[in-house]
Amino acid sequence: MDRLSGLDASFLYLESGAQLMHVCGLIVVDPATMPGGYDFQTFKEQLSGRVSDVAMFNRKLKFVPGQIDFPVWVTDDEFDIDRHVHRLAVPSPGGEREVTEVAGHLAGIPLDRARPLWEMHVLEGLANGKIAVFSKMHHASVDGVSGSNMISYLCSLEPDAPPLDTSAGEHLRAPSDLELFGRGVVSTVAKPWQLARLAAPTVRTLVETSRRARKGTAMAAPLTAPRTSFNGTITGHRSIAYTDVALDDIKAIKKAVPGATVNDVVLALSGGALRRYLMDRGELPDSSLLASVPVSVRNESTRTGGRNKVSSIFCRLGTDVEDPLERITEMAVANAHAKDHHSAVPADTLQEWAEFAAPRTFGLAVRMVSDLRLAERAPVIHNLVISNVPGPPVPLYFVGSRIDALYPLGPIFHGAGLNITVMSNNGEMHIGAIACSELMPGVWDLIDQFPIELEAMKKSVLG
Repeated sequence: MDRLSGLDASFLYLESGAQLMHVCGLIVVDPATMPGGYDFQTFKEQLSGRVSDVAMFNRKLKFVPGQIDFPVWVTDDEFDIDRHVHRLAVPSPGGEREVTEVAGHLAGIPLDRARPLWEMHVLEGLANGKIAVFSKMHHASVDGVSGSNMISYLCSLEPDAPPLDTSAGEHLRAPSDLELFGRGVVSTVAKPWQLARLAAPTVRTLVETSRRARKGTAMAAPLTAPRTSFNGTITGHRSIAYTDVALDDIKAIKKAVPGATVNDVVLALSGGALRRYLMDRGELPDSSLLASVPVSVRNESTRTGGRNKVSSIFCRLGTDVEDPLERITEMAVANAHAKDHHSAVPADTLQEWAEFAAPRTFGLAVRMVSDLRLAERAPVIHNLVISNVPGPPVPLYFVGSRIDALYPLGPIFHGAGLNITVMSNNGEMHIGAIACSELMPGVWDLIDQFPIELEAMKKSVLG
């Protein structure tokens, strides 16, 4: 067995019928590159051969009696690929809008917790002859980095080559309820000592944050975001849209602005696209939108357990700044302060505090936020989540088919009904957006602004 960390388990506790905590991905592949040609049954059999022995794909949850401790992962000895890989056809004419219509519907369906927490849907009938694979994996099982590592089990550098990673995971035995209950009691008894141990570093973090705030070098503060139409109580309905921009253009802009990073350019691009979208709707706030940006602490963490090793930085997106060069320049300075501030916080802080997550407390809190519609009354914590995930710099082949695009899509939350995720892949920057359909029915209207804003940025920065 493998016990979930508090942070892993919190994604289970935060989930509801509206607030779904799985991470999605839309992979567009060219079946013409598949040796012997594409056939769904062959595709499924090859996929089964790659995942059936890998713990990431064949483990399922076992809950502790009375939920006095976090669940554990155990190997599903009845693993059946037919429960996880499905075949669908997109409606005619099979364009991007039809693909995202099907993907949005699938994104709004919870995963079955009685089985390994992942699914793949092979979408056929695309007008361009390609195939889209829509994947879902629960956030309790992966974060951004480990989710990217999933690709290594499924992809290769050549069409007929073995996957990049062929290592099989260990068999995770299923403990008895009595053993789980005993372990839960021991874990519960130890929590007061764990809490006492956290007090000192937490106080130091608060003091350091106060000092930085006085100097003006702290990261942007949560609960200071302006309200927009996509900041409210979400439903279980999802809308998806995507686009591509050239990675070379992003790098050229980054090189032209002293101190800027690729991530700064991505955030400034997102801010500019959001500014255009909100202006078109007559909804642009006077103050800048605030984004929560997940940050991996995998390299700094001293904790050995758990699948999620992440923290977060809050960044203003400069939606109140018209000139793209001015926006990127301000963002480069602000983000440098935010990164410095973040590095001063112990890497395991969020993970250690999450060890005190209680399923009933979290579940009650989610229901209260939804039922009382608190997301529409309380101050806005942040407007949206933006992630920038580094991807492969060379072509990859997914079960023999060349990957033409890969759009990761993260979860959305009550109060923040939009998630934008960017991933680089073989010289392209793939941008995916997922939103609550009721709060942002025109997610394509937002995504269509990205290429327009990139041209404006090139003109402003590069001349």
